[in-house]
Amino acid sequence: MKSVFHLAIHVTDLDATRDFYGRVLGCTEGRSTETWVDYDFFGHQLSLHLGEPFGTDRTGKVGDHKVMMPHLGVVLPLDDWHALAERIRAEGVDFDIEPVVRFAGEPGEQRTMFFFDPSGNPIEIKGFADFQGLFAA
Repeated sequence: MKSVFHLAIHVTDLDATRDFYGRVLGCTEGRSTETWVDYDFFGHQLSLHLGEPFGTDRTGKVGDHKVMMPHLGVVLPLDDWHALAERIRAEGVDFDIEPVVRFAGEPGEQRTMFFFDPSGNPIEIKGFADFQGLFAA
């Protein structure tokens, strides 16, 4: 088995969290209690606990964008990225950074989009046509 990343963060409302991560993003719910819920976040374990989310600020300069830091995210194959972008748009989620190509024609060319979960946690979804470019310099 490959390694699986685990991240635990705070959310403010478990019902809204379940709707967003389960219905909107299509993640599968795992274990839960009255104060937290786990999700299969595109093959990784995301634990969402009731509490005060991290403070964030637009301090990350990446390409032409100032991005929210910290943020969570995942890298998807390009076809899956396009399908998720369409799904998110159809659900009426507001993008912080609309789906866009970053580093066009350069090593590490990628698609990216940023949006927020209902608790204000920033999420970045990247798409790569070739995963060999993920760590390209």
